[in-house]
Amino acid sequence: MSRADIARELGLSPAAVSQIMRRLLEQRMVEEVAQAPSSGGRPGSLIGLVGEAGRALGVKVAADHLVIVNVRLDGQMLSSTTLAFDAMAPDALARLAAELAPHTHLDPGLPKLLGVGVAVPGVVPRPDKGIVDADVLQWRRLPVGRHLRGALGLPVVVENDVNALAVAEVLYGHGREADDFLVLTIGRGIGLSIVADRSVYRGGKGGAGEFGHVPMDDQGPPCQCGRHGCLEASLGEPALERIARAGGVIGPRQGFAALVAAADRGDGHAVEIFADAGRLLGRAVAGAANMLDPVRIVLAGEGVAHWIHWDATFRAEFARRQVRGGDGIDVVVHNWDDSSWAQGAAALVLAAPFDLDGFGGEQANLVVARLHGSDGADGTVE
Repeated sequence: MSRADIARELGLSPAAVSQIMRRLLEQRMVEEVAQAPSSGGRPGSLIGLVGEAGRALGVKVAADHLVIVNVRLDGQMLSSTTLAFDAMAPDALARLAAELAPHTHLDPGLPKLLGVGVAVPGVVPRPDKGIVDADVLQWRRLPVGRHLRGALGLPVVVENDVNALAVAEVLYGHGREADDFLVLTIGRGIGLSIVADRSVYRGGKGGAGEFGHVPMDDQGPPCQCGRHGCLEASLGEPALERIARAGGVIGPRQGFAALVAAADRGDGHAVEIFADAGRLLGRAVAGAANMLDPVRIVLAGEGVAHWIHWDATFRAEFARRQVRGGDGIDVVVHNWDDSSWAQGAAALVLAAPFDLDGFGGEQANLVVARLHGSDGADGTVE
């Protein structure tokens, strides 16, 4: 962006922006990358982030694996690693710290490490504190942030995985052109993140977006949360497996992959299972869209790999249930990569110094200190 664009975006005077930019240029956090087109006067230069100024470690915690990525300040992913992991083991936190530790060591070939972002499939009241409730992982009030900070000696920010993914969409993805949008994830569960005016809406205690637990039917199937009839109890992968087994579409020992394979072959019963799921999801998402009025809905998660079997009935039901017939709401499918969750976790750290909502709390202050070269910002773990 040009200095003039930055001044307009932030509501600052051009003189103030120029003063700030001089300091950031001296610190090599930003650089002049090109010249803006001239409208007759002196052409202005464009300012870009210096990726080598810092990096963040991002980790996505799933029930049976971890994805760990290194991401530069400008969003470029330097590496991605997937490891087997048992999140339900009694010593899961100690194992998580042990897996992350080698990635935090000083490496002269990498930018300085600013902190660690952790994305988890659960509720996190405060990302800077990092206490997690996650039904799918059987975690109850688990002090993830405190434990990792003590073990690694680094700033640690913890967030719900769909919210982390939404942060990545704001910074790097489909949210760059939309101020108000939803991120909807499908897979073993159903997740939702609400982005309003380019900020993730977390609610009073961090639980906003628990879309998978919208009650649909008191007599419905049991949910992992302990209740009956939640949305994901009918639409998550385990639910669709159960329906397929009961209908004889797959064998008693076959899993979700067999259901997808049957639908890919054109098996009518398998196709109908996904079609019914698409209708139910479209109806539920229409309700959310009627309340929140997003301009875009981004579909993500491992389930988009077989979205072709959901798409037609979802879009038809979504349009039918919309107050405005879905007019103007763009539904886009994110090309899925498991590392996207972890990139979102790293984005929590990279965004912390610039976050006006202060979700990073004291951890954001520590990230800023490392970015400016203090508090072990040479990459060492203190």
